[in-house]
Amino acid sequence: MFRVLFAVPVLLALACSAKAEIQPFPAEFKIEEIATNGTTIHVRVGGSGPAVVLLHGYGETGDMWGPLAAVLARDHTVVVPDLRGLGLSSKPAGGYDKKTQGGDVAGVLDALHIDKADVVTHDIGNMVGYAFAAENPQRVTRFVLIDAPLPGIGPWEEVLKNPLLWHFRFGGPDMERLVAGRERIYLDRFWNEFSADPAKFDEASRAHYAELYALPGAMHAGFSQFAAFDQDAIDDKAFLEKGGKLTMPVLAVGGEKSFGPMMATVMRFAASDVTEGIIPNSGHWIMEENPDATIEMVTTFLSEKQ
Repeated sequence: MFRVLFAVPVLLALACSAKAEIQPFPAEFKIEEIATNGTTIHVRVGGSGPAVVLLHGYGETGDMWGPLAAVLARDHTVVVPDLRGLGLSSKPAGGYDKKTQGGDVAGVLDALHIDKADVVTHDIGNMVGYAFAAENPQRVTRFVLIDAPLPGIGPWEEVLKNPLLWHFRFGGPDMERLVAGRERIYLDRFWNEFSADPAKFDEASRAHYAELYALPGAMHAGFSQFAAFDQDAIDDKAFLEKGGKLTMPVLAVGGEKSFGPMMATVMRFAASDVTEGIIPNSGHWIMEENPDATIEMVTTFLSEKQ
């Protein structure tokens, strides 16, 4: 979303409907509805072995991770939540700051009796994952962040000057009225402008996510994710001041036509062991634009020994 200028059969069927033929999760995956931290998180869980958590961002849900989850489940326990307010998770009035959502992740792992996990994140998921890792560094073994900055960290103020990011300040009751019934139009703008090739974010995926973002309360929750960025910046600066840089291995990945090497630049302000990764021939939507390269890069990094 950022271009810088410089299974339980019924629920699985709802999440991956025939109308929108995105790749479903393997049949072995089950659905958990986990009540925690003042909300209920819709979670897909499958596989066996060391745990890995996959966090999505805006314009998608945990469904984006289906192809990667299928590969990781061969030798990992894969945990894929929908962020609070998005997808099939509940839609509370508040709690959209990323520190609170980091607590959601902790609650999900506690409910599943998982002590430690690798964490793989995209877009706003990066911000949630960072908050979780900063407050629970002992629970994160390896951390992959993909194609979005962190509020308050490194060149954040310069990022905010990018005119493509006007949506950071777009929200409120009148904006919700404007997009009501027009969710697909609003979301198409993200999928088109932040892709290297918009055709790679296909019609099936667009229809699928537009339907989920049209659920009652979903657009309000989405706008609330962005409205919390000012508080997120305060919290992230406090994390860094109090706890210092993250010390677990970090892979900072940018789409070649999107955030690119700036991801590693950002993360070196927040972590001491950072590897740079670039997904070729891709904009922001790495799992739609170049899933093979994304899966290869992520799985290779996670398989490395510390």
